[in-house]
Amino acid sequence: MFFFLLIVIFVTAAYFYSVRNHDYWKKKNVKHDTPIPLFGNQALNLFGMKGMIEVSVDMYNKYPNEKVVGYYRCATPELIIRDLELIRKILAADFPHFYNRGFGFNTDLNPLFGSLFHADGDKWKLLRQRLTPAFTTAKLRAMFPLVVRCAERLQDVVMELANRGATYDARDLMARFTTEFIGACGFGIEMDTINNEHSYFLDFGKRLLERTFTIKVLIFISELFPEIKNVFRTRPKQIENEFRVLLEQIRSQRNYKPIGRHDFIDLLLELEAKGKILGESIEKFKEDGTPVPVEMEMDFNCQMAQVFLFFAAGFDTSSHATSHTLHLLAYHPEAQRRIQEEIDNIMQKYDDKLCYDAIAEMTLLDMAFNEAMRMLPSIGVLNRICTRKYEIPELGIAIDPGVKILIPLQAIYMDEKYFDNPKEFRPERFSPEAIKKRHNFSYLPFGEGPRACVGARLGQMQSLAGLASILHKFSVEPAESSRHEIKLGPSSDIAPRIVGKMPLNFKIRGSKRATSTSKQFI
Repeated sequence: MFFFLLIVIFVTAAYFYSVRNHDYWKKKNVKHDTPIPLFGNQALNLFGMKGMIEVSVDMYNKYPNEKVVGYYRCATPELIIRDLELIRKILAADFPHFYNRGFGFNTDLNPLFGSLFHADGDKWKLLRQRLTPAFTTAKLRAMFPLVVRCAERLQDVVMELANRGATYDARDLMARFTTEFIGACGFGIEMDTINNEHSYFLDFGKRLLERTFTIKVLIFISELFPEIKNVFRTRPKQIENEFRVLLEQIRSQRNYKPIGRHDFIDLLLELEAKGKILGESIEKFKEDGTPVPVEMEMDFNCQMAQVFLFFAAGFDTSSHATSHTLHLLAYHPEAQRRIQEEIDNIMQKYDDKLCYDAIAEMTLLDMAFNEAMRMLPSIGVLNRICTRKYEIPELGIAIDPGVKILIPLQAIYMDEKYFDNPKEFRPERFSPEAIKKRHNFSYLPFGEGPRACVGARLGQMQSLAGLASILHKFSVEPAESSRHEIKLGPSSDIAPRIVGKMPLNFKIRGSKRATSTSKQFI
């Protein structure tokens, strides 16, 4: 009887705990789906039936006349933003109210998540202040010869595939290229992933994206009870240990000083040599309203987190974007031909040598790459959390600290209001003239505002170099096993997780010299 009573008390307490905020959006008069106890509106996501990208698209389309839509991430209120002007305010104009992403990782238990992407508050501000100068045009130019060497190796591999008439997964091919790039430009080591598809580092990158059953269960529980999120790991300890050993070996080989290689490790060692990072708090203020001075060390764990981010972001998002671009061009041979003509003429101008300036001139390739990222973005949603009470006058509501914000990028990109016939591949959407006609916040592949991706130009440069190196010498065609439509798996929460492969055939081109290059797609 006593145990039965305890169970009743526990179930009752859990019920009231889980529904404590479920009247939040009703009180605010914000349209929303009716939440269910314990799970809110999150059940399909929690039970692995839909990723948050798909959930956000569904909610966006369900309420076409609303500027915002209420949602319950279990017991936590979340606001899905549909209005582009409100998105602009949240990401840029009113950024001090939304400077946190709100992932809430305990970096003592999860040091790999102390990166610029995951950090919040003052730690994020100081890291951003110190890391931004690492991605100047001069630094990117100095790094580009490393990119070229990776692109040349990529050409050799594709030549071997083309000579054999082999069908190959574009996702795997571009993951090999981006991992090689990470090794050269990030770690200063030869990872040999392009020539060896069973490379340790390629395997390591794949393991980064995996979630063990235990981790899945812990994430499930932490969604229900966010307060416990800080008491468990979200990555296996082995991943951290392997990464820690690798970074220490590289630092030791360089005698803990920059060696003039101009890679990411060199940049971090330069930053470490500058000592403490000093700045003004974004969170704490004196009585007169001025920010409190803050500081932090660029210690080993901090460096490890930044390198981990460099690896993970390059392995996942860049390989995803480039492989999808190749996939779309395989199904649109006329667009591919025009891009190849442009590449040929520009390469001829630079004596057939890939260089930073040549990539900068490949406007048609850049347009196609952006269109591919619109149709299947590397980041499908943006997350923020309200840090101080925020008034939305046009809606007559105020949201409180702790309310989560979700910006549904995938849904916006497929909205006919901003992109007519959105399922159609049309690179001309990203011509300078077309861009000027659209709202600046209708396309945000690297985010926007103070928390926009600091390495956006590096990622774009590396991706375009890889694509140019392939399309200059080869054409891509669908394989017999190819599927035109790409499907997302139920684990697509922030970044897309594609179901199956992207098989393509690679053909050696004939004459690579074009007589003219059109600046328009047909």
